[in-house]
Parts: sequence; C-alpha cells; structure tokens
Amino acid sequence: MQLFKNLSLVLLASVFMSSCIDKTKTELSKVENSEEIKRPNIIWLMAEDISIDLECYGMPNVKTPNLNKMAAEGIRFDNAFVTNPICSPSRSAMMIGTHQVKTNTHNHRSNRNVPLDSQFKPFTKLLRDAGYTTILGHHGVMKKGRKIDVNFKHEPLGHWDGQTQFGLFDKYDTFEKADEPFFAQIQLVVTHRGDWWNDVRKQSKHPVNTETLEMTPYMADHPAIRLDWAKYLDQIEYMDNEVGMIFKELEDKGMADNTIVIFIGDNGRCNIRGKGYVLDPGLRIPLIMYAPDRFKGGDIRKEVVSATDITASIIDFAGIDVPEYMTGQPIFSKDFNREYVYGARDLWDEIEEDSKAVVSGDWSYIYNGKPEVPYDAHQAYLEFYRPAVHIMRDLGKKDKLNDAQKLFFEPTKPKEQLFNMKDDPNQLNNLAGNPDYEVVLNKLRSKKKEFDTIMKPVSDIYEPIKMTSPDAIMWMRKELPEDYKRMLAGEEIGFKRIMNLYKQHIKKNEK
Repeated sequence: MQLFKNLSLVLLASVFMSSCIDKTKTELSKVENSEEIKRPNIIWLMAEDISIDLECYGMPNVKTPNLNKMAAEGIRFDNAFVTNPICSPSRSAMMIGTHQVKTNTHNHRSNRNVPLDSQFKPFTKLLRDAGYTTILGHHGVMKKGRKIDVNFKHEPLGHWDGQTQFGLFDKYDTFEKADEPFFAQIQLVVTHRGDWWNDVRKQSKHPVNTETLEMTPYMADHPAIRLDWAKYLDQIEYMDNEVGMIFKELEDKGMADNTIVIFIGDNGRCNIRGKGYVLDPGLRIPLIMYAPDRFKGGDIRKEVVSATDITASIIDFAGIDVPEYMTGQPIFSKDFNREYVYGARDLWDEIEEDSKAVVSGDWSYIYNGKPEVPYDAHQAYLEFYRPAVHIMRDLGKKDKLNDAQKLFFEPTKPKEQLFNMKDDPNQLNNLAGNPDYEVVLNKLRSKKKEFDTIMKPVSDIYEPIKMTSPDAIMWMRKELPEDYKRMLAGEEIGFKRIMNLYKQHIKKNEK
C-alpha cells in the first residue's frame, strides 16, 4: 500500500513538473513572440546635399523646429562623415555597409549593369530575411522620395539573390501596422539642386532674408550669392516641414513609440567646397537619431562616425549579427571604436579624380592624386547649378577675391593638405608644409596608406555612363547666347529645360 502511495506521489509530481515545463515553454513562447512584436520599426530619412546647416547645429538664419525637437529628444552627432562627397558612391557604401572603394562602386553612375561581388549583400536583404518589411519612399514628400542611386545592378522592388534577382525593397511609399516590423528609407529631395528652388522660395511664408545672412569666409559677399544661399536655406525649412509630417503620421498611426528615426545627409551641400570635394563641407553630414525609449534626450556625441556605421547600427537595432564584410560598426556597441573616416573622391560625370581624405573631429588630411585637376574644373553639371562659381570667377578676373575666396579657383590643387579642424574649421590654412606639424602629417599619411590597402577594390571593372552635359554647354553657348549670359550672371536657368532643348536638337539632326 505504501509503495502504491509512493508511486502515486511520484506520478503526481511528474505530471506537475511536466505541466510546469509546458507552462514555462508557453510563457517563454509568449515572451519571444512579444519580443518579436517589439522589434523596432526603423525610418531612415536621407536629405540630399546638405552639410550641418540646421538650426540645432548652430546654423544662423534657418529655422528647423522639427529637427530641433528630434535632436532635443534624441542624439545629435557632431562628427559624422560620408565616405564619398557625391551621391551615388556614398549611397552605395551605405546600402552595403561597406566602403564604396572596397566594393568597386566608387565611380559615380558606373557599373550599373555589374552585379555585386557575391560576398556582399544590400542591407535591405538582411532585414527582409529577418522578417522586416522594407519600404522605399513616402507618399507625402516631394517626388515621393524613392531615389536609390547605387553603383551596382539593382531594381527598386523585388527579391534579391544577387545573380538573377536584384530587388532592394518590398513596396513603395506607405507604412502600416500590418508592415511591422518595417524599415523605410525616405529621400528628402528638396535640398538637392533643382528647378523647384525658386517656387519653394516664392511659396514660403517667411523666405530667408538675404540682407541678414551670415556668409562663410570663402564665399564672396555678392547679391546673387546671397540669394542663392537664402534659397538653399529655404529648401532646408521646407524639408524640415516634411520631417514634421512624417512624425505626425507615426503618431496618428500609433507607431511613434516603437520606431527609431534616423536623419542624415547623403553628402555635403551643393556649393563651393561642398558636394564633390573631400573638404569638410563635402564630407561632414548631420546625423540625428531619435528613439526616446532607447536614447537619452538631448545627448550630443563627439565620437567619429562613418556613414557605413549607420548601416551597421540599423542591422544591430534589428537584432541581426553584423556581417564581417561590413566596414561599418554598430555605433552603440560597447566595442565601437572609430578614430578616422576614410573619404574618397573618384569619377564624377566627365571629371576623373583621385582624392583621398583621413578625417576626424580634430584633423583633416587630404591627398590629391590628380593635383592638376583644379577644384573649379568647369564640370558641366555644376555650370548649371552653382551660381556662386560664375560670380566668383568673374570677380577673380577683376582681382576682387580675398585670399580665402581665391583658394577654390587656383589652377591646381596642393598634393597634400592638412587642416587643424579645431583652430581652422573653414580649412583656410594648409599645414602640410609646416615643420611644426610633421609628426601629425606623417601619422595621417600612414593612416591613408593603411586605408588604401584595406579598401582595395574587389575588381577593376569600370563601366561609366556617357555624359551629354559638356556637349550641351557648348551647344547652349552658341544657340542660346542669352541663356548663357544669364547663367554667367549667377542665374539658375533650368538644367532640365536646357537638356530637353538640346536633346530635341540632337533628335532633329538624327532624322
């Protein structure tokens, strides 16, 4: 009888333990499912062609209340840099999380029919494999924000295997509860040079006052240049309103508490010394991260950050192991350690270049492999889109530029440049020939050589596109002399309009 009682107790204990184990498994499953649901949505806002020209970075004359709020409740990074100062190489690096030179995507608008080397994958592929819905663009921003612009074979939507399928995203323009967890990449195009700049200024309720502008020392103080700078700041204010609209949509849809929002520029501002050059206004970008439940509000970070680190951080936020091929590092990892960013400028339209930079918060070292190519290389695209260049060229001929303004118009570039960014943020005093800075120069020169080796391209395939803009400039000068004169006077005459007229001319002559 006692044996039976003992066996019964054992059986009851076994059933009880089994029940507890099953219950524990159920509870763990619920936790896992809960964690699955709590994986953050991620929105990457990529404003085109801007430097740190926001109110929250101390830029005068511009109002950016929505980005101010984002920075006040999130994290502002002061030393964030792209790896190339031109859109498509920079975006290529961010799409893969790997420096564009290493992946052979460093020449602007090149290799568009060349698949990525099999070791690399777009980070959206990693997100999709982990269960994220990937979204391109937004229904409410100018031109719907669908720009991709990367230098390898790709399609906007569809599957990716890198061999026969090259889709980067799942869908366009809208994020809904059913998409969670989602990743959305939204381009804010308004700040890119375009034929809409005048209309945006006209429609602004408070256009930036040209009389009260503070100008940088390397730009001439001229009415046309002041107007051009004011229009640029007008675009930034328009863009800030778009940011506010997206945040409101998150609130309205009940998604704000579980969404990380990242704001950056894809490269520096499209003006003198900016986009296209490995000087500070071309490489330094705004970076603001917002997620109140994760980040301390109002934090200002001084560590050096590469744009590829943003990619790695997105992968990390999603709970995915960062692949070894990525040269980016998760910014919030305890192992994050970046001393420098390696910048590189290569082909841009018809201008071949070979400029490298090693930059930090304190120093900027630049190596110009083609010193014979001047900063002002009369690149056709920029003839249309940089009024300050035309005005300052003319002032230079009249000997009316000061020493800071003359630097951009010298017939050659220095082979090496070294700038102390703490003492000389405008990079006007080249210390490369100063013996007092020989130790710093040698250190950064060695770092550049190390990066050259680490980032050696995986292939030498080179398939650039043919540019028609140089021919269009010559045609316009002959056939549209009044337009050409207006352009030289600092007026943006409409790139698309002129190109359409030129293409009509070509088509007519082909018949």
